[in-house]
Amino acid sequence: MRIFVAGATGVIGRPLIAQLLAKGYHVTALTRSPEKAETLAEQGVEPAIADVFDADAVQAVVTRAQPDVVIEQLTSLPKTYTPESMQAAAALNDRIRREGGANLLKASLAAGVRRYVMQSIAFWAVPGAGLADEETPLAEDASPAVADGSRTLKGLEYRLLETPNIEGIVLRYGFFYGPGTWYAADGDAAQQVRQQQFPIVGNGEGVWSWIHVEDAAAATVAAVDRGNSGIYLIADDRPLEVRLWLWAYAQWLNTPPPPHVSVEQALRISGADAVYYGTQMRGVSNAKAKRELNFQPRPLEWMVNTAVAQAS
Repeated sequence: MRIFVAGATGVIGRPLIAQLLAKGYHVTALTRSPEKAETLAEQGVEPAIADVFDADAVQAVVTRAQPDVVIEQLTSLPKTYTPESMQAAAALNDRIRREGGANLLKASLAAGVRRYVMQSIAFWAVPGAGLADEETPLAEDASPAVADGSRTLKGLEYRLLETPNIEGIVLRYGFFYGPGTWYAADGDAAQQVRQQQFPIVGNGEGVWSWIHVEDAAAATVAAVDRGNSGIYLIADDRPLEVRLWLWAYAQWLNTPPPPHVSVEQALRISGADAVYYGTQMRGVSNAKAKRELNFQPRPLEWMVNTAVAQAS
């Protein structure tokens, strides 16, 4: 099988490429950097050099690759995880998803691609009781950045799933952790926790759903192999309140417990989005992915053998 990957050098793209190659697939990866093209070629990947915003160039490389499946992992996220950095990156990230993704989808249709797998987000489901599933709407009326992001993703998902003559699969991933992520031991979030800059807001009742990047890649390969058109939530088996996972995370990092701040303090210091993430986030169910993709995620790394894991 011939696979075309856009976003091959990101945190999920790297393990994804390795797993696709291990299965014996012929992998072509899009990059605009000659240096990254050399690295990809050394890994056994066929590089395709093009700017994702150049529709004609994207058309040319996809046509030349003649893939059976296209995997879109296009993002442009900052290395630092702060409200300011995320806001600064939002415009380019939205553009690469909207315009770059549109160019890639159009090229895929023209090349006769049969299946198209796209990255989305699991943790922006409408707040409510219990775990969200694939039918739960995205939180378009939430805090400002979450609402804007949800509306963008809704449009992107609709664009793919309503496109005729192609099998569209949307993978809504949970929060990434593992090598190269913000939550790796050397990542930006870890540094904030060490510096007491990542507090528990209010009662810490926001529920987060996590996924190791290796498991996210495995779910993506499974979607390539046997996924059905539609949406899958890709997260681990145990969504966790912030007050639990953040305390355990600090323990895992061998650093003092995180501070607590009130909702009012968080609103004043970090804004409404920080309050949403800390108090209103809703966990998700991975039942469909486990049933249809044989998805078997690992437990959250820092919850294994910790006191909080045993107590909860």
